[in-house]
Amino acid sequence: MNVFELSDLEARELLEGTEARFVHGEMMTVAYWHFEPGVVLPEHAHPHEQVLNVIEGEFALSVDGETRRLRSGSVVVIPPDAVHAGRAVTDCRIIDVFHPVREDFR
Repeated sequence: MNVFELSDLEARELLEGTEARFVHGEMMTVAYWHFEPGVVLPEHAHPHEQVLNVIEGEFALSVDGETRRLRSGSVVVIPPDAVHAGRAVTDCRIIDVFHPVREDFR
């Protein structure tokens, strides 16, 4: 059994104003994000399917040109290769699940 304590995982700043911790399984990656208010996630795409879960705060997300304001409890499935971007409206905690594994986050 693989058990992880989030507080024991390395916190990484992949983008200024963010902190991320990653857990990698054989088939997926789970990312635990903290975004400071105002942080902009630049437009990008990747071959991974992504399920974005807003745990705390408000996050403006654009997927393929459609923008929605997400709040605690919002869940979005982002298809592989979909162009997406975002902005933390408030302090946010987000959990992302990616399939397959995000090797670039190891």
